[in-house]
Amino acid sequence: MRPEDRGVYLIQLLNRCARDVSLGALDGANACLDCISLLASPDGDAIQRVSSYFTQALASRVLRRSFPGVFRALTHSSSATSPTAAESLLVRRHYFDLCPFLKLSFLAANQSILDAMEGERVVHAIDLHPTEPAQWVALMQALAARAEGPPHLRVTAVHDNRDLLENFAARLTEEAEKLDVPFQFHPVVSRIEDLDIERDLRVKTGEAVAVVSILQLHALLSDAKQTSPPAKTQFESCLQSGQGTLGELMEKDYFMTQTRFRRFRRRRGWRGSWDPCGGCRRRWWWWWSRSRTTTRPLWERFNEALNYYAALFDCLESTAGRGSVERARVEKMMLGEEIKDIIACEGLERRERHERVERWAQRMDRAGFGRVPMGYFGLVQARRLLQSCGGCEGYNVREENGWLFLCWQERDLFSVSSWKCRRYE
Repeated sequence: MRPEDRGVYLIQLLNRCARDVSLGALDGANACLDCISLLASPDGDAIQRVSSYFTQALASRVLRRSFPGVFRALTHSSSATSPTAAESLLVRRHYFDLCPFLKLSFLAANQSILDAMEGERVVHAIDLHPTEPAQWVALMQALAARAEGPPHLRVTAVHDNRDLLENFAARLTEEAEKLDVPFQFHPVVSRIEDLDIERDLRVKTGEAVAVVSILQLHALLSDAKQTSPPAKTQFESCLQSGQGTLGELMEKDYFMTQTRFRRFRRRRGWRGSWDPCGGCRRRWWWWWSRSRTTTRPLWERFNEALNYYAALFDCLESTAGRGSVERARVEKMMLGEEIKDIIACEGLERRERHERVERWAQRMDRAGFGRVPMGYFGLVQARRLLQSCGGCEGYNVREENGWLFLCWQERDLFSVSSWKCRRYE
């Protein structure tokens, strides 16, 4: 069978299988999975590889929902083979090296921070899930080059891996000493879901605060059918104020208003309370996935996820060939796990809940934030970065209505945006 014919046939089989699984037609799903297994392969071309991981996810869903005892026995016996924290960090590093998406997001976020922090003497940058010190090293270098001299820079990094935070501290402290930048590193060992902002972040009066979140906030969304009040209300409340989830961005003495809200039922949630228009100047930057997989039914969610991850597998193959060990690790330990979470899990068990930018914009707007257009200079820098990267043909950056979109073959995969509390407009 020709590769192009095989790819079309695999897509047809996967769609048919997803439909059978969603309808509970196990015989049909079993027949489709059997056929797909003969054609898909984690070592084949891009469509074969992505089909292999979606096949595993569909099979896992069938077992989880129809044969929970069998599923638990299999997953319990295979838990020892799950990626360790060190392996997960290594995979993230591979992803950073192979694809330009993280580099582009760091560049765009840093440019927005520099624009917002012009003239500030004390800058507090909060990273809700750091992956690479490169972003903050680059920011330090830019701040050190300011004509009036660098500000005092405080970086708070939130991560559940203590070793990563220690490595960050050593790398950034070394760079700060080299550049003669007044610097303080504040590590917070915590998952974003468990963050107690009153206790952990300790933002001080007079600091200019920037918060960076890269592919993290979607984990706090929950299925509206599984929670009460609806997830969108909880998320907006977590941005607006109250105790239980996103918590305080400032210590209580620095707040103008406080309101309570309930904790996310699907997660422990951030503790504390937070007024987005409290006593400090601050702006938020977010980076979101472009796919839409939050509360949609399995059939629709499957189609959206398949198109999205097929593009990711395709762009990875363009950068690293089939024999690349690094690419294989990224696909198996990162993208494959995300696919399994989106397809096989429901309700409280599912973490990957990506949405399109329009929904995020509505949430931020209702929470009292206004979008700050990404600057033209940032767009030019991003395009120059792409041109300087070898093997990045097919990647593109475009701006639309103040959003920066990171694309592969004209398909939007990720977006970068900048926000600030309307009080400062």
